This record gives sequence, structure tokens and C-alpha cells, in this order.
Amino acid sequence: MGDEEFMNASDEERGGAVGYAPHPHIGGRTAVLRALAAWRMQWPGAPRVVVLTGSPGSGRSRLMTGFLMLCDPEYRKRLPLDDLDPTIVPPDLPAPAVPDPRGLTSDQLLWTLADHYGLGATRTADIVPELAAGDPVMVVVPDVDRVGPVRAADEPARLVREVLKPLAATGTVHLLADVPRELAAEVIESLPAGQGQVIDLDEPRWADPAGLVLQVETSLDPRFGAPALPYTEDPSARRALAEAIAERANGSRLTAQLAVQCILMRPEGFDPADTSLLPGSAGEALDWHARRLGADPQTLRLMLTPPALAEGDGLPIELWGALANAVAGRDMSREIADGMLLAGPFVEPVEMPAQGAPAEQDGESTDSRTLLRLVHPGVADAIRAGLADVRDAQTRIAMALLEAVPQQDWSRADPYVRDHLAAHTLAAGLLPQLLTDPALFAHADPVTLRAAVEAVPYDALGAPARTYLRTAPLLTRSQAPVGMRAALLETAFVEDGLGPYADALHALDLDLPWRTLWSEPLPGATDVTIGSLPQTPADGAGTAGPADGGQESDAGAPASAALPVAVVLVPEGTPGSRTVPAGDAEPGGTAVLVHPLLSPGYVDADPALILRPSEDVRAAAPLALSRGADYVRVWDRRRRTVVAALISDTPFTGADLSPDGVLVVATARGVKALQIPLPEPAGGAAATDTAAPGVSVPAPAAPSDPVHPADTPAGPHGREGDRS
Repeated sequence: MGDEEFMNASDEERGGAVGYAPHPHIGGRTAVLRALAAWRMQWPGAPRVVVLTGSPGSGRSRLMTGFLMLCDPEYRKRLPLDDLDPTIVPPDLPAPAVPDPRGLTSDQLLWTLADHYGLGATRTADIVPELAAGDPVMVVVPDVDRVGPVRAADEPARLVREVLKPLAATGTVHLLADVPRELAAEVIESLPAGQGQVIDLDEPRWADPAGLVLQVETSLDPRFGAPALPYTEDPSARRALAEAIAERANGSRLTAQLAVQCILMRPEGFDPADTSLLPGSAGEALDWHARRLGADPQTLRLMLTPPALAEGDGLPIELWGALANAVAGRDMSREIADGMLLAGPFVEPVEMPAQGAPAEQDGESTDSRTLLRLVHPGVADAIRAGLADVRDAQTRIAMALLEAVPQQDWSRADPYVRDHLAAHTLAAGLLPQLLTDPALFAHADPVTLRAAVEAVPYDALGAPARTYLRTAPLLTRSQAPVGMRAALLETAFVEDGLGPYADALHALDLDLPWRTLWSEPLPGATDVTIGSLPQTPADGAGTAGPADGGQESDAGAPASAALPVAVVLVPEGTPGSRTVPAGDAEPGGTAVLVHPLLSPGYVDADPALILRPSEDVRAAAPLALSRGADYVRVWDRRRRTVVAALISDTPFTGADLSPDGVLVVATARGVKALQIPLPEPAGGAAATDTAAPGVSVPAPAAPSDPVHPADTPAGPHGREGDRS
């Protein structure tokens, strides 16, 4: 039971403002709700930007949820609005935009807003200016402390500086945000006087200690689920205990919640007349509960360290024991097996879809799995603060997770291990050492892995990690599945001269849609065509052979055969190119460079000797080509299915496909050739109507028809822009 679920007073007898019922979800906080209602109504003199803050466990999330209930036209129908103080109830207006930032990057949150408002922006940098140019909007951003896919990457600070501050400075945006105290003032620091306000729930004017007493009293009431005990059934005893718990908690809703949970989970031996040992913080609640159960407080903290350091939505319960053993340096299996009474007030199980997991493991369905997480981030803060060496604990967890990968096969790794090992390794200060395995690059969630890699100083990254970082925007933007991620990484490794890493990806059981034959950095390349160069003298012009003078091509063709080549249009003066006579120059360039189609190197040959495939030859080829600004697709002509889809972070300036399936593409940065496997002939072993792995798009009327550039749907986890 987290802060958001902490029971609160809801009946009229428990009072709010005099004569009015309290908010049924909050049970108090009238002063804050009035201020937020004034913001919502844009009351004269009300600030345009409001930042809600307070210490962990102060009730920010619950307060924000209760206020949003009053702002949602549908939810308002379930609230007793006529019984509430009218000063806390805003008028019935369209609901504000409320992007959920939990687990998102800053760019992803901006794209969520762009999708909500139907903006036409194509770059992250254009979103806020486009909002500024439109009609006034109201935006609510809750739970900023939970933003980001990787805790150690400090995404909350990035969100404040790259999203909330620009939104706050935009005159058409009315912003309400729930922000950690250390970042709260930064949101409004540059605003003119009167336009911004920070509401700190720990300040006396907003703290509402009477509301906290009512919350505790209600949570102790058997009518609301508490067990029947002498001090819960007697109204006066219940009230006295609630006052003692609230006073000792010093305004912390979390501390009060934990005290109640500890008491009710183990009521034996608790004396309500002796309140001197009641906890004053989350850390004290941990130690107090352990001692009440006759356990060593350190044992409880060791048990809870893995979920306190867990990433994402929580720790798979199957990994809890192994990670606790690693942190403790001893066998904790008995404590874990018998420890739910001890750990119970501080943890909660969560059923989550088993995304990315195999359909079955050991004969059991894995449609869902149980995660273990702490009831509130404030509990995790208390446990981390008590660790002698957080890096050492993270190192132990990272090593245990790495050992849990079956035979180092990332396709068989637990999804938590696969997607979050990098985050733990980052927190341990060891991530650069991990970033050498191309299989991990392909299998790990690209949003999470990218966030972790970006948090490492660039100079500390090795060559393969730099290639991954350069390619990651393509992986996250397209939401590419694992096979497509491996293919994009394969060609990126070839581009960066890391051939062994590309070969390692081909060794995986992923059936990549291409093999990159070569890549050349040719800045300014504007077009590319495929042809062949005769290798025998013609009209006494002499032999046009490879630049090294060899009589046989690298592909093994005899000297009498035609050499397949790619002809690249490049700026004049490009090394290895020949200037084209002015009368023959193609638009956009003044020189051409001839490259063997199947191997690296250049050919010093007269471009006039090169033969292009005829239209009949192209039409008879089994593969066809279509392209857009940032995508190229190769089609099985007979089946009309996509067999390869290449995307780029810079526009394609040229593309051509040979009859035997070699795709050559050019961008402003360079040129590369990819071998696409030819489909089986009709009736062959591969004669099916399915697309290549990782590609699922409808076939057009004809393979050459224009198609939409998006290979996968855009969304907050995909089309997030390029931060690198």
C-alpha cells in the first residue's frame, strides 16, 4: 500500500472546511486545493505556473490525484461536488493534458504532449514553440521524481531544465507540476513576479496536521478495514493513538502510514499507552518494526535492498533471493522464505504483463509475472541512505544479474536482466566494461540502454558503445524489434570499421535481412546508381580494371567478366573521383566515383564505359525498391511483401538495387552496400507470404508505389527525437 493508497477520511462527520465534507480521496488539504482551483480557473491574480513540492512522503502524489479528479469531467460525476467546499471545486472545463512521466525520458514526455494536442512538429525542438504559437493550454505533470528509465541518469533534473522550464516560460501554457524540492525553485526562477508559485506541503500554511490526524484515525477504524482491537474499536482510544502517530510523524504521510501498517500487521505486544517508540521517519519505521518482531534491523534492510535498488516497475520476485544473497554476501534464503511478515509493511506485489518474455518457461505460462516493489520511494531512499557503500551493493547486484544470463545468451535472459542490467552497472560505475557485447545491444530495451549509455562521459566509452550511442536514436524512434535493431547495428558497425562486431550479430539466431558489404564515408554524396564495367579492352580504350591492377575482382569474377560497380555522384575534388564533363554532368554534382559493388575499394575507370541494367532486366528481378526521405524498402516482387526496411537519421540522397539483390544507398554522410538475400523461387522452400523478421506492413498495389515512411507506430516510447 503506497502513499497513493493511504486511506483517508471520507465521511462528512470528519469535517473539512466548516460545514462541508472533505474531499473523499484526500480528506483535507483545503488550503492547497483552493490554490490549485484558483490556478485551474485562471482566477485574477492566480499564478500561471504552480509547482507542488515537499519531502518524500508528504502526500504530493495523492494530493495531485485528488485534484485531478476535480478536473476530469467524467470523474466529477462520481464525486459529491455539492457537499464540498465550493472554493476547492473548479468549474466543469475540458480536462487538462496530464502526461504520465513515470519511466519516460524528457523527449518522450514532450512527444506525448505533441500527440495529445495533435501538433505537426517533426523535431523535439519544435514542440514547445508550436505550443507557444497556439491557443492557451493547461498541462499537469505529476510525479516528476519518478521520470526516466534509469535512476542514475538523473532524468528529473533533465526534465525540469529541458521541458518544464521551457513550458513555464511559454505564455500560452498554464503549468502545474509535482517536482522534488531540490528542483522546484528552478522551474519558476526566471518568471516575472506573480506568474509562478511554489507550494511546499511541509510549510506550516500548507501542512494540514489536522488532516493527517483524520487520515490516521480513519486507517485505524475497523469500518474501513482495520482489525477489531481495543484501541481501534474505541473512538477515544483510536483518536488518541492517531494524534500520537501524527505528532511523531511530524507531517509525513508516509511515516504515519508505515506506523499504522506495522502496528496492524503485528498488533501483539503493542501498547497504545506507550507511544515513545513510534517512528519519526521511514528509516525509524524499518528498525522499529524489525525489533518488534525480534529480528535484526540490518536483516530487514538487507532483504529490502534489492527492491530498493530495483529499476523499472519493480523486481521480479524470482530474482529477489539471489540478489539478496549477493548484497548480504551470505545465504538469505531462509530469511526471504520466512520474511513476509517482517517485510510486509514495506513491500507490495504487482502483477505485470510479461512483455518480452518467452511464451512459456519450464512449462508454465508467462503471460504475467509478479514484481516486488517498495510501497513508496521514500522507503527506498531510507534503505539506500543506510547502505555503507551503494556502489558496492550495485556491483554485487550487477554481477548476480550477469550470472543469471543462461550461457550468456541474451535471447534467453530474464527481461529484467536484459533491460536493466545496464542501469545497475551504471550505478556501480562499471557500465563501460559491459558495453562490448553486440548481442546485448540488440536484445536490451533501446530506450533504457540508451539512457544508461548517455549518462556515461563520452570519452569513457569504447568504440562499440559509441557506435551504439550513434545508432540509438534510430532504434528508439522506430521502436524496432530485436531483429531490426540487430540489422541497423550491423550496418553501423561496418560504417565505423568494426567488422567483427557486425559478424557477431550475424552469428546470432536472428536471420538478419541483409549483410553490409562495405561502407565509405563520402560527405556530400548526392546520388548512386548500379552498373557493370567491362573488363576486356573496348575499341582500343584499354582495360579498365581494379585500382590495384589485379586481373580478377575480389568477388572472384574472371578478367573477361563485367565487374559490378556502384557509381556515386560526389563533389568535385573527392579523392578517387573523376570530374564529369560539363555537358554530361548530372544535377547536384560535378564528379563521379566508381566503387566495386561487392567489395571495398575504388575503381579508376572512365564512367562512360559503365553499363546500366536495362528496364527489362530490372523488371524481371525478384526484388524491387521503394524509398522516401528517411527510409528505403526492398520488396519481394512476386509476393509483394517487404523483405528489408532500412531507415536513416539523415535523408537518403540516392538508392539503387541490383538485379541480384545488392542495395546501395547514399546519404550526405556516405555510401554503403547491403546484400539482400534473394527470395526462393515460386514453389521453393521459402515460398510463403510473410515479411522479413521484424517487418510487418501491408503490400502496396505495386512494389514501386509510394509508401508511408513510418515502419512502426509512433508513440511516447518511440518517436522521441534525437538527443545524441
